Amino acid sequence: MQIQPLIMTLQGGFERLWNGCHRKVFSWLLVLACYCLVTSAAKPKMPGHTHLNSIRIDGDISLGGLFPVHARGNDGKACGELKKEKGIHRLEAMLFALDRINNDNELLPNISLGARILDTCSRDTHALEQSLTFVQALIEKDSTDVKCLSGGPPIITKPERVVGVIGASASSVSIMVANILRLFKIPQVSYASTAPELSDNTRYDFFSRVVPPDTYQAQAMVDIVKAMRWNYVSTVASEGNYGESGVDAFIQKSREDGGLCISQSVKIPREPRVGEFDKIIHRLSENPNARVVIIFANEDDIRRLLQAAKRANQTGHFIWVGSDSWGSKIAPILNQEEMAEGAVTILPKRQSIKGFDRYFISRTLENNRRNIWFAEFWENNFQCKLSRHAVKKGSGIKKCTNHERIGKDSTYEQEGKVQFVIDAVYAMAHALHNMHKDLCPGKVGLCSKMDTINGTLLLKYIRNVNFTGIAGTPVVFNVNGDAPGRYEIYQYQISNNTTEYKIIGHWTDQLYLNTDEMQWPGGTQEVPSSICSQPCRAGQRKKTVKGIPCCWHCESCDGYQYQADTYTCKMCRFDLRPNENHTGCVPIPIVKLEWSSPWAVIPVLIAVLGIIATLLVVVTFVRYNDTPIVKASGRELSYVLLTGIFLCYATTFLMISTPDVFVCSLRRIFLGLGMSISYAALLTKTNRIYRIFEQGKMSVSAPRFISPASQLVITFSLISVQLLGVCIWFGVDPSQAIIDYEDQRTSNPEMARGVLKCDISDLSLICLLGYSMLLMVTCTVYAIKTRGVPETFNEAKPIGFTMYTTCIVWLAFIPIFFGTSQSTEKMYIQTTTLTISVSLSASVSLGMLYMPKVYVVLFHPEQNVPKRKRSLKAVVTAATMSNKFNPKGGLRPNGEAKSELCESLETQDCVEGGEPCEGL
Repeated sequence: MQIQPLIMTLQGGFERLWNGCHRKVFSWLLVLACYCLVTSAAKPKMPGHTHLNSIRIDGDISLGGLFPVHARGNDGKACGELKKEKGIHRLEAMLFALDRINNDNELLPNISLGARILDTCSRDTHALEQSLTFVQALIEKDSTDVKCLSGGPPIITKPERVVGVIGASASSVSIMVANILRLFKIPQVSYASTAPELSDNTRYDFFSRVVPPDTYQAQAMVDIVKAMRWNYVSTVASEGNYGESGVDAFIQKSREDGGLCISQSVKIPREPRVGEFDKIIHRLSENPNARVVIIFANEDDIRRLLQAAKRANQTGHFIWVGSDSWGSKIAPILNQEEMAEGAVTILPKRQSIKGFDRYFISRTLENNRRNIWFAEFWENNFQCKLSRHAVKKGSGIKKCTNHERIGKDSTYEQEGKVQFVIDAVYAMAHALHNMHKDLCPGKVGLCSKMDTINGTLLLKYIRNVNFTGIAGTPVVFNVNGDAPGRYEIYQYQISNNTTEYKIIGHWTDQLYLNTDEMQWPGGTQEVPSSICSQPCRAGQRKKTVKGIPCCWHCESCDGYQYQADTYTCKMCRFDLRPNENHTGCVPIPIVKLEWSSPWAVIPVLIAVLGIIATLLVVVTFVRYNDTPIVKASGRELSYVLLTGIFLCYATTFLMISTPDVFVCSLRRIFLGLGMSISYAALLTKTNRIYRIFEQGKMSVSAPRFISPASQLVITFSLISVQLLGVCIWFGVDPSQAIIDYEDQRTSNPEMARGVLKCDISDLSLICLLGYSMLLMVTCTVYAIKTRGVPETFNEAKPIGFTMYTTCIVWLAFIPIFFGTSQSTEKMYIQTTTLTISVSLSASVSLGMLYMPKVYVVLFHPEQNVPKRKRSLKAVVTAATMSNKFNPKGGLRPNGEAKSELCESLETQDCVEGGEPCEGL
């Protein structure tokens, strides 16, 4: 019967059934399959071939052992080449532990431990086939078909009963074997299987291990990667439970911790094709930024992966982070040390067992016949042949002399899992010892209660053991049968042509790493980079690539934005602007029109000259108040007009002063008031002249309200409208100083300024000056209407020229003022334009209306004399009739009527109706 094909068929069926919901059906099918296989395997074999693939050691209690003595075979072969370290070293560690226990008078006194040790050949299906040996004694076999030639009853040797199994090494092998052992309630303690899946106590309830699961190892590796500031790595896993579960645990932990991304996740097939490793290296090289490679692979795959990297000329490019399957082994990196330089590996915390070293180097072919594979190890280790016939001429292989010695004639270094093999055997021994004390108190040797050891009860004792292992570390199990996580961190270094695995740290719940001891390819101390994207500069936000949080594009926070956090740019508050590197906001500088600014110097100079000139006119008029020219100009309205002109000039100082509530209130009052006073007085004058001559065309009676008192009442009535509007404005919107941050909010934040100003908007300014403009336009209309009066009649012609000029000034003001509303110099241009326009308006009035009179009064006093008197009615009638019948007469310099009228008006001593009257 061919067992191997059946095993492989059953394996696929078992896995499908197990993954389904029919666990009980699976269990019974597995029992039936095992019975068939064991029955087939129990048939007599050729003499001398019994247990050729196993080691059997007799004892009161037998333990099973599973070790990868050989590598996985190729070309249909179950087993391949011998594994010296992972196979022979570990196997001998179990034999060493058994010898110590059997010679210990305190542990299991008078009870000897035996063993049945099998070779798994690093293949789960082969291990499943071999492990059926452990359950043979638990299956009743029908011997009715067995007959002896003599006719007597057959004598069948009952196989020894295995109460517990030490192993296996690979997680995939342990999982396969655990599925059978749990059915027969045989506890299993592994020394090397670290797959997280084995922590599932519902599926692998009879499985325990003295090494921590890969969940701890994965966390330790994540901590290493983060400590090195790597965030973009690739993963490589051998197909199977160990590799795939390890990488899954690493990815899961990296997601939980955050900040770590996977570039490539590659799986090495169980049976890799030719060129498979070259393809894997090519895939890993596709993203050169991901230099770090996390490896959960078996020893053979690691070796071939490094070979492929060497062929691809990638020496020094990849930084390998290897799991405990790499650890501190020499075999994976043999003859390719340059490729492994800088590799960081992890290994459960261990200690070299000196007693085992003495034991192992003392092994010879004579004293170690119990190990059936030791002869093969001897040939492999010393590169010789035991059989003379196996030595071929010219092959360079010598015949073994049996005088070779381990460690003397060959290199020797203790394999990393030796300590855990010994601890696993001792865990089983301590559990049996504690069970014996409880079941057989005071009994020497086994008692009847332990003739058949209950596997469930033994499992309970295994989970409760707590002793100090051979390396001095405590051996305990949690509820899932896992050992605590304790790891040592190694780095493979090359220094002065010598290589070593150097301990650079350890991990026990948290990482301790001595970065000063680390050395990278080329002997450099600088940590190589393995990041997807370079860190963004200050003032830049990360825009992550979809699905890859470790990869991003850097976008600058521009304009008025600042970097609020790693991924966000936000706008600064309206009164703030970003600092130089856009990492925060700072107050926008506040500006105002300074007295020293050229924009202020010119208006102030004009205003000062205007005020001096105005005061000169006022002083002159006061000094010569009773002279004919002063009287003829209308003293009351002249003083009112001069007051308005003075206020127009004074407004310049209010417009340049630092804005506050008081200054802003004065601006509201006097900015329009000065112009209103000026134009109200001028409008009253022109209206008076117009009414007089219009009345003269229709009758000889004088119009109403032309007396000085009436003129003042009319003027102040017009002025009161302006004041009433300002009072209403104060009531609706009290005056205040504000900082306008929009006025000079340029596209370049560095040029942004806040403008300290009064809360007078452009619309408010138009309303404020609108009434003055209305008075000005109305006055201009009357000036046009009175343009035909006699040339020297009162002030009609100067007033007309004044109004024409003023209109031109303000027509120029409007486009300049509103055309610069978008300029960054808006505050300066508009303030200067407004103040100069107001001052020019005042200057035109002052210059055209009063400077000629002052000139005459001061420099030609001979002209400032009274003329002959006539009644007002007679003068007006004569002037009107003169203009009506002789239009050109008014142009004659010696026209009698015109001259007479002017004289009468200028003297302002005429009496109308018995009342004195001053100029019209």
